[in-house]
Amino acid sequence: MTTTETPHRPIHGAALVAGLALLGMAVLAGLANFGVVENLVTAGDAEQTARDIRASEGLFRLGVAGLLLVAILDVVAAWALMVFFRPAHEGLATLTAWLRAVYAAVFAVAIAQLAGVPALLGAAGHPQAPAEALLKITAFHDIWDAGLTLFGLHLALLGYLAYISGYVPRLLGVLVAFAGLGYLVDSLGTFLVPGYALEAAVFTFVGEVALMVWLLAKGRRVAVTGPAPAGTAHRHR
Repeated sequence: MTTTETPHRPIHGAALVAGLALLGMAVLAGLANFGVVENLVTAGDAEQTARDIRASEGLFRLGVAGLLLVAILDVVAAWALMVFFRPAHEGLATLTAWLRAVYAAVFAVAIAQLAGVPALLGAAGHPQAPAEALLKITAFHDIWDAGLTLFGLHLALLGYLAYISGYVPRLLGVLVAFAGLGYLVDSLGTFLVPGYALEAAVFTFVGEVALMVWLLAKGRRVAVTGPAPAGTAHRHR
């Protein structure tokens, strides 16, 4: 059977939605986590952390809200990427989307730990509040780290889908799969290796960035190979 490249309008829209969702997540996660939450937390010092959060409670709450928006955008990205990669392999695209959606749910559970911190620190007559608040913040990181195992699997499969798709550059697929491997190494290393501090994802995240840029710049113009009408020859771009 011959094939020809045919336009798939749904995936063009999905590419734009996915690219914008990934861009929004990158901005919000950077501002909310590294710009707000991490700046208000002093590792190992519950009292200082409590003072800083109490002094900037509104900012802390905004940071938590920003992280919740990231989790919501994760679900949006999961759906859009499923639609975009469905022509490559429908079953794998669906599995990949579910992995990211479940990761988003785990991330939301982690964020819920942070959401309870301001109320805990605002309670009167509770001398153990700073220590308990720091435990909640630690739980946030631990639950998130566990969830990143699912995210790593999601990226690894996404990279494979890109590699076999025929309408995404294979190098991009390799980079995305490599990014997934970085998250898997970090997440599993945190649990299996005492004092693990490699942070491989710091070096492999380039695949995520490359995918986001490609989706926004090229994704809306891809032509997907599909069955050709009778008598039509195969055509290459």
